[in-house]
Amino acid sequence: MDVFKIIGGHQLSGIVQASGSKNSALPLFAASLLTEDESIIENVPDLSDIQFMAEIIADLGAEVEKLDPNTWRINPKAIVHFAPYDLVRKMRASICLLGPLAARLGRAEIPMPGGCVIGNRPIDLHIRALESLGAKVELKGGVVQIDAANLKGASIFMGGRHGSTVTGTANAIMAASLSQGTTVLDGAACEPEIVDLCEMLTKMGAIIQGMGSHRLEIQGVSKLHGCHHRVIPDRIETATYAIAAGITNGEICIQGCQPKHLGAFANVMQECGMEMESSPDGNLSIKVSPGGLKPFEVITLPYPGFPTDLQAQTTALACVVPGLSILTERVYPSRFMHVPELLRMGAEISLEGSSAIVLGGKKLKGAPVMASDLRASAALILAGLAAQDETWVQRIYHLDRGYDQFETKLQALGADVERLPEEALPKSFIPQFE
Repeated sequence: MDVFKIIGGHQLSGIVQASGSKNSALPLFAASLLTEDESIIENVPDLSDIQFMAEIIADLGAEVEKLDPNTWRINPKAIVHFAPYDLVRKMRASICLLGPLAARLGRAEIPMPGGCVIGNRPIDLHIRALESLGAKVELKGGVVQIDAANLKGASIFMGGRHGSTVTGTANAIMAASLSQGTTVLDGAACEPEIVDLCEMLTKMGAIIQGMGSHRLEIQGVSKLHGCHHRVIPDRIETATYAIAAGITNGEICIQGCQPKHLGAFANVMQECGMEMESSPDGNLSIKVSPGGLKPFEVITLPYPGFPTDLQAQTTALACVVPGLSILTERVYPSRFMHVPELLRMGAEISLEGSSAIVLGGKKLKGAPVMASDLRASAALILAGLAAQDETWVQRIYHLDRGYDQFETKLQALGADVERLPEEALPKSFIPQFE
């Protein structure tokens, strides 16, 4: 396994190119299975999660070809209805195959995805949506078995305990696209990634109204066709680079992004003292205002609220902001695995229920830290950029799930970041066993 070595204290400056959205590309790959025709998907980030999804749909029988680092060709003419556990277990997003397989083949068998370090993420809303469309669902031996021979339109409420389900909404939309009659989804997720999915499905011949709202109406069709589609920019990656500018008191420009997709994050950053200026061509310029950074309060909520996927990175930012900042996690209340590692770097953070109370302003100090998940890994790297001396971030394979060429892009902005083999870790960082 690789590690990151970071020497902090460098102000970031320059231009960085936004990558395509991982959270959009994965359901788009699944959507390509709704037709027998070939589809071309562009602007796909080069990530391990994308590779896993490509392997899964290839195992289903689809022809999958990577035309270049960011373009894939998928021909699902002859596919089967079941996926193997050894591939599905690597990625929770594989559950979004349920809808397409059930709708196109009339049945589906997908092993239950494994647990997640950031908290419980059940699939009950996915199952409820498919059952509302007329599917029969059973769980046998850890495998979700779907009999969907006669899917029919229905009215379905997609809300759950922590708000709308994004992948559940995606599954419901894809299944409804090939169901008889009209389906109405109330309380549907309205994230940009859901809009991107609807736009690709529309290109394939689906009839969808209400895109971008919490109420979607889908008129089922008998057949869909292939298409050529470009993935939207990754709003979480864009925001992570914005935080990198703030935490290093730098000034950067992110090209090819969608500033309008940032939602509440942009408001919080502006209140925090970040100046953000967007251009009509999709560029975003970010710098710290002359008055410096100010403490802030964040509550994570479904889109357009503040994203849970930015809570860890924003917690790292709060560590360098003078004063008391409060971050409350309403989507995954236990998503604070990064906090003990930030404490190792000298941060002052108290956890009270689902809130992190951060007393910022002290200089962070480099330390060996361990990434627990994708966004926590980004948070620890950001903290390392602001810290004195060396920070070593271990288990960065998490990072490779969601950030395309992260260290290369940071290096181009002036960061002292290096990817090294695990053997390069100083011996004092490695536990010694007698």
